[in-house]
Amino acid sequence: MDNIIEVSDVTFEYTDNDNVSTVLKNLSLSVERGSFTVILGHNGSGKSTLAKLMSGLLKPDSGTVTVDGITTADEQNEIEVHRRVGMVFQNPDNQIVATIVEEDVAFGPENLGLPPNVIRERVDSALKTVDMYDYRLHAPHKLSGGQKQRVAIAGIIAMEPECIVFDEPTSMLDPKGRREVMDTIYRLNKEKNITIVLITHYMEEVEKADRVVVMDSGEILLDGKPSDVFSQVEKIKEIGLDVPQTTELLYLLKQNGYELPDGVIATGDCVSELLALLRRENCGNTEC
Repeated sequence: MDNIIEVSDVTFEYTDNDNVSTVLKNLSLSVERGSFTVILGHNGSGKSTLAKLMSGLLKPDSGTVTVDGITTADEQNEIEVHRRVGMVFQNPDNQIVATIVEEDVAFGPENLGLPPNVIRERVDSALKTVDMYDYRLHAPHKLSGGQKQRVAIAGIIAMEPECIVFDEPTSMLDPKGRREVMDTIYRLNKEKNITIVLITHYMEEVEKADRVVVMDSGEILLDGKPSDVFSQVEKIKEIGLDVPQTTELLYLLKQNGYELPDGVIATGDCVSELLALLRRENCGNTEC
């Protein structure tokens, strides 16, 4: 297995007025190149801290984090780490630094010291990838929340990372903006083969993931395919998390005696199971 990120036995602590809070406890996690991994957890579970460790913005107190074989703990490796892993945050306003969209997207490549002609090509390509090329001369502050977040994503894409870590990128957006951003993330993974790590609390964003990691109190509680993870509804609910509405519906019906599978997430799959259930109920023991 070719892993782009390796988190090995990592502990991370925050210190506030001599009070030490352990956020991650001997945590290990690998991310396969080209995969789409979703990390879930309630507030304070450590998921955002893990995201910053994987992107090199934080250094572990113990253990190691490597990106493409490069340790993030060595400050001399920072540029190489950031070339490989980019990060997109909750609030796009915190990432937009210029007054013109294309200038903002050019900021990252300029910091990498790339020649102007290469920067121009990367900016145009990145804006086209997120469907924002027609807005390249617009002022970012006049854009919608979803459009701003796509500009922020374009700024990361222009640096051509192999992996992008998204820390709840849709949490401040309306439903339309969330769809725009998630469509962009799916395309980056499937069409550009960019490794995606998505931190989210919207369960519907899990549907197309290859893998789901559920965190609780700085540790990994569940880790596997979405269908396997969401087969464990009671365990997820015990730590205060919801499950996708499709999973919840079939789970409740199953609790009431209906024969249905566990871990269904996709809406289409849920509809198929309900239709099959209706046919069975209408037919009884006879063939329809």
